[in-house]
Amino acid sequence: MRTFPLVTSLLLSACALPAVSSATSSPLVVAAESDGMIWNGVALSDEGKVFVAGPRWTGSTGPALGVLDAQGQPRAYPDERWNGWQPGQDASQSFVNINAIHKGPEDSLWVIDTGSPDFGGAPLPGGAKVVRINLKNGQVVRVYPLGSDIATPTSYVDDIRLKGNRGYLTDAGRPGLIVLDLDTGAARRVLDNAAAVTAPADRPIVLEGKVLNGPDGAPLRVHADPLELSADGRWLYFASLHGPWSRIETRWLDDASLSPEAVLSHVEPWADLPPTGGTALDAHGNLYFSDLAEDAIKKRTADGRIETLVADPRLHWVDAPFLAADGWLWLPVPQMDRVPLFNGGVSRTVRPVQLLRLRVR
Repeated sequence: MRTFPLVTSLLLSACALPAVSSATSSPLVVAAESDGMIWNGVALSDEGKVFVAGPRWTGSTGPALGVLDAQGQPRAYPDERWNGWQPGQDASQSFVNINAIHKGPEDSLWVIDTGSPDFGGAPLPGGAKVVRINLKNGQVVRVYPLGSDIATPTSYVDDIRLKGNRGYLTDAGRPGLIVLDLDTGAARRVLDNAAAVTAPADRPIVLEGKVLNGPDGAPLRVHADPLELSADGRWLYFASLHGPWSRIETRWLDDASLSPEAVLSHVEPWADLPPTGGTALDAHGNLYFSDLAEDAIKKRTADGRIETLVADPRLHWVDAPFLAADGWLWLPVPQMDRVPLFNGGVSRTVRPVQLLRLRVR
């Protein structure tokens, strides 16, 4: 298995310092910290460069998408222009609100822009998009616009997984999945409002023993959010943030001739997992996920067993882990429930915001 070197020896040195809890030693390692940027996504290039991103509505300052420099601080990537969007400007060629980044084949980085600067707001014209960046030269290869029929006024396009010339995305605002043809740029919605992609009312998001409420005061419901693709590309696993998880063979998603009812008939129950901030799936079928209620990282093995790898108060709302080829699981900790949006305009975020690592194999 190939090992990714870190971007610089200084960053490697910083990452090698063990983080120690007040009670006992911990397997968690601090990779980077930020007083301004609230990152909820991380990805590593083939050369080991570390990329981070975070949503605008959290109150994050600094770049929307950054690459960590020698001091472990995020610098705008691919450039200042892409990170310089301001209200009233063209939303099609800059980042409005990044919700996820995903490392793809051929050293590519895929950026999911919801297109709306506000949580729950309608995407701006041209704002909702998928941006592919070549990490070898830092050039934007292609922008895939998601029109208003795909990223609807109630959509919150969430994340992506890739198979050949297909991209599969979740919509956490208007429940559904999106199938994107990477050759033509054409997109289709599937499983709209199906139970498998809709947040159930009886599985609240609980952190620190309390139900998380949205800005409207009602329990927050996040629809289709986490998704993973089996190593052979056969199965797509998906869920609302709340769980439980379902699966479907990708051949049924790829067939545009099928009726909505036919696609729905191929959805199967898969795993009853608790509310999670994010997941990573390895080639052996092990799913690593954050358990929000327990401030923990857990593993669901291919045969369905659940193991707790580490529980630590610092793992408070770990979002979108990244599993590197050298066996390190990278863990951004944005503490999403502590941002002003969910606390009457007052930030409860514990700073600095951390990027942690955990060796899992």
